[in-house]
Amino acid sequence: MIENPDLNLLVYNALSFGTAVMLGAFVYFLTQISSVAKKYRSSIAASAVVVGIAGYHYYRIWSGWSNGEVNEGYRYADWLITVPLLIVELLIVLGTSAERRKSLMLTLVPATALMVGLGYPGEVSTDNGTKWLFWVLAMIPFAYILMVLVKELKEVKARENAMVAGLITNATRILLITWCVYPITYLFPVFFDYPHDGAEAARQLGYTIADITAKAGYGLAVLAIAKARSASEPS
Repeated sequence: MIENPDLNLLVYNALSFGTAVMLGAFVYFLTQISSVAKKYRSSIAASAVVVGIAGYHYYRIWSGWSNGEVNEGYRYADWLITVPLLIVELLIVLGTSAERRKSLMLTLVPATALMVGLGYPGEVSTDNGTKWLFWVLAMIPFAYILMVLVKELKEVKARENAMVAGLITNATRILLITWCVYPITYLFPVFFDYPHDGAEAARQLGYTIADITAKAGYGLAVLAIAKARSASEPS
């Protein structure tokens, strides 16, 4: 917990904002499911599920913070469910064949679960050596996921029209760039002598900003792809 009252309030307000954004996005995505072609509706439904689950966990984190409690288990429970769904969202709108999409899901979804699962022991440890060990282990599936998505993005650019390819590029960039924030934020307790009010505030703010962008912002990008595809394909 943070002893500095100004930093403590800053994190409290950020967590409150994160809760509001996730729950607001949940309602919005529900209203948009019927605005896209039937075959893309599961992607928008997945977006709604992602921010709905995140909204619940952010409420729990926010409530705990107001009582002086920090439970990172809520974040990891959230990520364990929502991070694989983020991959599923993208694969549905990429326009790959059903067989290729199934193959990617069978490799990428377990990789995301492994990445999150390996990160947790280091997150809750107070030993820097343990943090580094699990950071390195978690980065292995992380790097694999990034390489696969970059490869798929190149193939999309080669077969799609400029507008759809541009939207898919934007969505993938949002995902990849924000995902790179997490491993940096993870190491703040290592970079500073812990406990450190500034490091803890930066960690909480970094995770919150990344979550909002990677879930609500990314969901909007996926919705734009689904709408563009729906408009360009016969109903």
